[in-house]
Amino acid sequence: MIEKMKFVSLTGPREDIDRMVMRYLSRYDIHLENALTELSEVRGLTPYVQTNPYKGLLAKANEYAALTEKSAAKADPVTLPLDEAIDVVQVLGEELTNLTDKRKELLLKDEELSGLVEKLTPFKDVGYDLQTILNFRYIASRFGRIPRDFIDEYRDYILRNTNTVTVDCSQDDEYLYGIYFAPRSEVYKVDAVFASLHFERFYLPKEYQGSPDEIYREIAEKKAENDRQIAELDEQMKKTLSRHAPALLAAREKLELLSANFDVRKMAACTKNNSTSDTFYIVCGWMAEEDVRKLREDTKDDKRVTLIEQETNEVDARTPTKLRNPKIFKPYEMYVKMYGLPNYREIDPTILVAVTYSFIFGIMYGDVGQGLCLTIFGFLLYKFKHIDLAGIIALAGISSTFFGFMFGSIFGFEDVIEAVWLRPREAMVTLPGVGSINTVLVCAIVFGMFLVLASMILHIINYRRDRNVEETFFSTNSVAGLIFYAVVVFLIIMTFSGHAVPAAGIFIALIVLSVLVMFFKEPLTKIAEKKKGPKIEGGIGMFIVQGFFEMFEVMLSFFSNTLSFVRIGAFAVSHAAMMSVVLMLAGAESGGNTNWIIVVLGNLFVMGIEGLIVGIQVLRLEFYEMFSRYYKGDGKEFVPSLTKRRT
Repeated sequence: MIEKMKFVSLTGPREDIDRMVMRYLSRYDIHLENALTELSEVRGLTPYVQTNPYKGLLAKANEYAALTEKSAAKADPVTLPLDEAIDVVQVLGEELTNLTDKRKELLLKDEELSGLVEKLTPFKDVGYDLQTILNFRYIASRFGRIPRDFIDEYRDYILRNTNTVTVDCSQDDEYLYGIYFAPRSEVYKVDAVFASLHFERFYLPKEYQGSPDEIYREIAEKKAENDRQIAELDEQMKKTLSRHAPALLAAREKLELLSANFDVRKMAACTKNNSTSDTFYIVCGWMAEEDVRKLREDTKDDKRVTLIEQETNEVDARTPTKLRNPKIFKPYEMYVKMYGLPNYREIDPTILVAVTYSFIFGIMYGDVGQGLCLTIFGFLLYKFKHIDLAGIIALAGISSTFFGFMFGSIFGFEDVIEAVWLRPREAMVTLPGVGSINTVLVCAIVFGMFLVLASMILHIINYRRDRNVEETFFSTNSVAGLIFYAVVVFLIIMTFSGHAVPAAGIFIALIVLSVLVMFFKEPLTKIAEKKKGPKIEGGIGMFIVQGFFEMFEVMLSFFSNTLSFVRIGAFAVSHAAMMSVVLMLAGAESGGNTNWIIVVLGNLFVMGIEGLIVGIQVLRLEFYEMFSRYYKGDGKEFVPSLTKRRT
């Protein structure tokens, strides 16, 4: 169902807007519209321009709140004064800023020490004083690494060049780490050769004394001490956040409320009273009728707030759609929104979709055991995860369980319980002129016919609300199309049930008349709407040719749409057939020992694969065979503009 809406405007002194929003408007759901646009006929309107003072504080509060424990308790934001909320964020900010600044310094130092440790690790086994090596007077040294792919070229160069001495220190999967020595007078040439071999030089610290191993231990100790200080700061920050968490979370919610409500100014307008030079705000938007009644009651004694109500037909703006359905049907709103939200003047198809989808799914997937599994699985998933699709599965599972009893099937076994109605694979019916045919297929087509008729009735209601004459009376799915299809359905049912058709001439006349009305829908519409100008455009010949092909398409559409419902019965039969194959593979039909592992795996396979296919096929019937006949789905969603205040 669609909530009844009203367009409301609130006005009062400019400086009173915050009080009005906090005291009244934030207690209700309202879809705000831009007052400058919607009230364009009102002269002298100007934008309400003012900078939001809460955004900066809110950004900081969100940043700090992200660091707190998710399970942290929260104070009541309603009773928390604004000054206290601001103080909480500012005080916490000062404390955390000092701690984070120290932490950044320590992290930079940690990064530097880690780099030194990484560079020294490959050279720990060099048992000579690093300062001595680095300060040779006539010999230059280079610490570094070379990729393993260039080791052969590196060895070849060393053998051919007597001016260079190398020391291999360690290696891993990618690099060989080592030192090379060369005369200082020749070192630049040697550096160039090693650079061509992709030698990567390491610059070891000159400020440390001792061997690389001694320096490594010294730096490692400094790093451990640095890490300990970082851990202490982290613990201190954690305690600080924990101490302030309740007030912080309440302050954030308070600032969120104030910031969102302050942004009402973006949609508001200002106007001046010429006689008093006072400035007033104007806020307008859509509210549910019940909320408007309560708001009117709240503001009736407030002299500083004026509430003006307008009906939907008095406003040019599109009325937003707010769905309100019983909880049991609410998951099916997901399917409706997938196609498109109904516009305000349309019928909300959610309940119809819920009933027909569950019913059709049950017929196509009738099994007591599998239906109960779907129901339990869907219900638990919906209860704990709040997934709409899970709710749909649960309701569809109930229908599957019901039709499982009707078909006498439980986990594919058809000899455990008696069928209340029939066995889909075995039940046959004889039709005059057709012969023997599966009963479920016949019932599926008849059921489909009535769904098509129901869709056409909804089409007429929807377009009657829009005052569209052609779509109400003369088009394919209008009154004319309904009469044509209803008479044809009646004649088919009477003929195949073996009954004589009473007053057949009258029914034939109705068919001919409805076809003629659909054929001449354009001129008839112009006559009904009293439009001037030619009733037939493009000439008689072109009109007849075009009308002929359109009517051919209409007849073909009726025929194909009706036959499309055969899939309901076909899947009911195929489900029973698939489970028969599973039981045959398990040996359950041969009278021998049953392989229960195959029975379980087969049921799981059928539940997964066929459940998915059936779900998609039923959705296809809903969208293409029903929605396409009566549903536009071009609605504008009702979106509450304010953070609703707890009361």
